[in-house]
Amino acid sequence: MWKYSILLTLFVFCLPALAHDISGKWDFAVETDAGGGSPKFEFKQEGEKLTGTYSGMFGEAKVVGTVKGDRVEFSFAFSAQGESGKAIYKGTIESATRMKGEVEFPGFAKGTWIGTKQ
Repeated sequence: MWKYSILLTLFVFCLPALAHDISGKWDFAVETDAGGGSPKFEFKQEGEKLTGTYSGMFGEAKVVGTVKGDRVEFSFAFSAQGESGKAIYKGTIESATRMKGEVEFPGFAKGTWIGTKQ
């Protein structure tokens, strides 16, 4: 029985080491049914909390989101051609330098993205 206790203890202490930290500058390739783009993101991660900035075809915007294990979700508000909206990114962190997922601009477009850390 003590062997299982030791294994459980090791698992619990090693679990935080499995968490990803995506802090830093990222280049994205985004493809949607309305076109594509190459935005840049700079993330700052504290635990599961994600903040940062977006820079791309919608100008610059503040980013907020979460990182839970290998899952990332973040969003930012934008304004284009007199219309306001929100970009919602959801994806999977594949490594310390690569992630990918889906993006939705509700009411405007949906698509996919790949992020590469600079």
